Amino acid sequence: MTELNGCEPKKVKILGPYTFSIGDTSSYGDYVRGGVAKQVKMPQKVSFKKFSDSLADPEFVITDFAKFDHPEHLHLYWQAMDKYYSDKSSLPSLHLDLIPYVMDIKFPKSGEKKKMTFISRLFKSFALSNTGDICAMQSVIGSIAAQEVMKACSGKFNPIKQWLYFDAMETYPEDTEDSFEELAPLVKDAAVVEEGSRYAGQVAVLGKKMQERLANLKIFMVGAGAIGCELLKNFAMMGVACGEGGVVYVTDMDIIEKSNLNRQFLFRPWDIQKHKSEVAIAAAKAMNPAFNGVGHQNRVGPDTESTYDDSFMEQLDIVVNALDNVDARLYMDRRCVYYKKPLLESGTLGTKGNVQVVLPDITESYGSSQDPPEKEIPICTLKNFPNAIEHTLQWARNEFEGLFVQPGVYVAQYLSDPKVHPAYKKLPGIQPAEILGALKKVLVDVRPSTFDDCIVWARKIFEEYFHDTIAQLLFNFPPEHMTSSGQPFWSGPKRCPKVANFDSKDTLHMDFVVSASLLFAETYSIKTVDDRGYITGKAAAVEVAPFRPRTGVVIHTNDSEALASNAAEADREGLETIVAAIPSVAELKGAKVVPLDFEKDDDTNHHMDFIVACSNLRAFNYSIPPADRHKSKG
Repeated sequence: MTELNGCEPKKVKILGPYTFSIGDTSSYGDYVRGGVAKQVKMPQKVSFKKFSDSLADPEFVITDFAKFDHPEHLHLYWQAMDKYYSDKSSLPSLHLDLIPYVMDIKFPKSGEKKKMTFISRLFKSFALSNTGDICAMQSVIGSIAAQEVMKACSGKFNPIKQWLYFDAMETYPEDTEDSFEELAPLVKDAAVVEEGSRYAGQVAVLGKKMQERLANLKIFMVGAGAIGCELLKNFAMMGVACGEGGVVYVTDMDIIEKSNLNRQFLFRPWDIQKHKSEVAIAAAKAMNPAFNGVGHQNRVGPDTESTYDDSFMEQLDIVVNALDNVDARLYMDRRCVYYKKPLLESGTLGTKGNVQVVLPDITESYGSSQDPPEKEIPICTLKNFPNAIEHTLQWARNEFEGLFVQPGVYVAQYLSDPKVHPAYKKLPGIQPAEILGALKKVLVDVRPSTFDDCIVWARKIFEEYFHDTIAQLLFNFPPEHMTSSGQPFWSGPKRCPKVANFDSKDTLHMDFVVSASLLFAETYSIKTVDDRGYITGKAAAVEVAPFRPRTGVVIHTNDSEALASNAAEADREGLETIVAAIPSVAELKGAKVVPLDFEKDDDTNHHMDFIVACSNLRAFNYSIPPADRHKSKG
């Protein structure tokens, strides 16, 4: 079917998880094997009704599946409110004033007046809250509006179709006549709040008693990152902990880094290297000088239970989690269960978000349930059969850890405790061979003494990764290799690779060698020569042994085979040979291997240089479209 090569986009029909059809193919040649399909997203025309038609015959985006009937009613209430305001130039203070206007709205299509049964609680709440405003509601509506602006500017993603109504009427007390009798004076409460008060709009919705309660809350917030910044902003704007008895304790042991600035909006470039908790509290106080916050730099855990002891926990009204790791969340959840404190638990992962309100003796705790495990890229796909740039990027990230992080960790453990050998040898499977082999390699086999040695190492790593490993794979599974069932081995998601022959004139090749040699030298604290011309000349002069295929090499084609291999017992005699070759601590006097701390947002540290070059070279091996630096960072 060579007619499909370079053809115009064709509409496909999905038949299953791994199959699709493209319609009539009778005029094409026979399909032999292979081929790569690329998804093309075609422009979509989105049309909308005229405003007048949409008023009469609305379409709703449902935001809460527990309140299916709310949008239809709110649609009528808003029209009635608009008509009331046009007539009176003011907003109604009682729901009774609004009823005639609701009843006067004509029924869509038929033109008759709407004969409807009021949702008593919803209608009364709507009328009572019309003169107020709440920061939390503005955050939601503002975020939705901002998203729609971004959609309009970019032309990407489908806009909201016609009408979206969002309500949080459950904020009000339970639906009893008495509760509405209590709520009716709220508007008057707001009117008598000191003129110019920033809380008047909120008091109109929640009342003065609730406002006083918010002002005197004692809160313990764990974490001051992206979620923590948003929560502190809301607390300050709503007057939470802004009274004499209120306080928000914020603990976060992290300091602000450049990469935080794109989402942790209370921080600015001049705050880099300062403690998150202190800067976040200062920013909240700038929004509301009455805000009371205390910043800590402690990690929550058994080690800090003397700080966050019984007297500390028992004084709290609520605990708020704004954490980025599950262990700390579970720990705080256990503490809240023990002390019977409400917990507001929240978390994000990429574009996903989650929030859970935990109330003592009412709801389940955070630790009572567990999220399903995140979908991971299969080991064999990463190691031998990548088919997407995400696979090569993950592989490059793993290699960064294996080359520049883990060796330093192993050496530090060995130098601090020479008896670590027996502990390593007791590990299950092939882990002892991997760890002790890495220790021997970093201390004996590849240990450099000059920067030139680092260049030679980087050149040989290029040969190993992008030529020899691929050549061995093709030796085991040639391009025409067939499976035991008679099917082509290199088909479906398996792309037949090709080797990369080193060329010092190739920019991508030298990007890898330059970044790898500089990072390798950094781990050994060797003085570098950050001169691309110098490194290029040295790399071009390196002689590498020609590739000779090895027989008996097992390459796993699926994860079950790989896991079975990892579970196999290590060769104990081979381990003793490796251990005997590792120098004693006395012989390593002055040796230092520093593990690197990966940071993608520092363009001077060569970390992303390595990741991008390593990923794109592997993408070349497997004929995968490369990714530029910006996409790779993402």
